[in-house]
Amino acid sequence: MATTLAKIAEIEAEMARTQKNKATAHHLGLLKARLAKLRRELITPKGGGGGGPGEGFDVAKTGDARIGFVGFPSVGKSTLLSNLAGVYSEVAAYEFTTLTTVPGVIRYKGAKIQLLDLPGIIEGAKDGKGRGRQVIAVARTCNLILIVLDVLKPLGHKKIIENELEGFGIRLNSKPPNIGFKKKDKGGINLTATCPQSELDTETVKSILAEYKIHNADITLRSDVTADDLIDVVEGNRVYIPCIYVLNKIDQISIEELDIIYKVPHCVPISAHHRWNFDDLLEKIWDYLKLVRIYTKPKGQLPDYTSPVVLPYSRTTVEDFCMKIHKNLIKEFKYALVWGSSVKHNPQKVGKDHTLEDEDVIQIVKK
Repeated sequence: MATTLAKIAEIEAEMARTQKNKATAHHLGLLKARLAKLRRELITPKGGGGGGPGEGFDVAKTGDARIGFVGFPSVGKSTLLSNLAGVYSEVAAYEFTTLTTVPGVIRYKGAKIQLLDLPGIIEGAKDGKGRGRQVIAVARTCNLILIVLDVLKPLGHKKIIENELEGFGIRLNSKPPNIGFKKKDKGGINLTATCPQSELDTETVKSILAEYKIHNADITLRSDVTADDLIDVVEGNRVYIPCIYVLNKIDQISIEELDIIYKVPHCVPISAHHRWNFDDLLEKIWDYLKLVRIYTKPKGQLPDYTSPVVLPYSRTTVEDFCMKIHKNLIKEFKYALVWGSSVKHNPQKVGKDHTLEDEDVIQIVKK
């Protein structure tokens, strides 16, 4: 392990002492690619039958969405979790006894949201230290990450945590880079850029790909991208997760400071201890999760508004809705009647490809 770590440190040192300019861009691109490869080795160790699976850290996925809480010790994560779960939760704590990270499930606007404390993600986890690796595997499956910071010393912590998460291939609050990448069997490397590039040129792209032993590929750069973006696309194991910074302990600062914090993007100031501003936090969580609630209506009855079927915003067709309820439902599906903002008439007859919107009401008609 140390060898990989040593190599990483060596490359990082070299990158730090290399000036950034056009002449060195090529070299830096190569170093970045090497670094990305080494990092991946750390996260997914090679070979070795190994001593069985590690300490159980697989958390059963329950509910409609999963939120991971990350933060240094003593910034008030546990207080925040227990107070959030305590204030809004309907789930008793004894449902989960054995699993290490499930502190609770809250119900908010009808959706069940699982809150996970991700311990020990800090400092050195991405270098494979400690339980880091399992924690990260769980972190990568979250729909949203909340970084809990102490309002008195936020920025140092924020940097460290972001670096750790980036090191695991988790990208916060960003979209996948707009790069088309297609491997081929022959024909060399074919680079097309649809707009001027400030960082990448054919040379750099070729050297980064050569580092991955890719010598034949079509690459389309559709926006002004960086070497890191290209590496993300080639690695292909990146997850893009929205993130909210929760600034805790606001009872210790002045109103003027609070006003400034309010203007920071992706930021919510709270006090976990006094339970201040939780509704704001939950509202923001809801915005970032982008869940879609669908109410069901049995024939001849009123819609059931108490327990919606909750879908992720990327998959909201009628077919997805059917699959969520039961996979056999789609076989018997004839058509659906939908009321709500996704249709022109109320009700409207739709097929299985119709896309539903938040708070639509649906009635399935079977064959």
